[in-house]
Amino acid sequence: MAKKAFALRIDETLLSALQRFADDEFRSVNSQIEYLLNEALKKAGRLKPTASESGSDS
Repeated sequence: MAKKAFALRIDETLLSALQRFADDEFRSVNSQIEYLLNEALKKAGRLKPTASESGSDS
């Protein structure tokens, strides 16, 4: 999957909380943000699960 970079302006308090959360999950802040966005989009029905997540073990 190709990735595209973009700048994100974020509140310092929110960034600090994300850093702690990422540290707890052994992820970078960037990976943690990507993970949280993916989960939120799937939960909202805006992003379909990948083949590996849907249980298709062809």
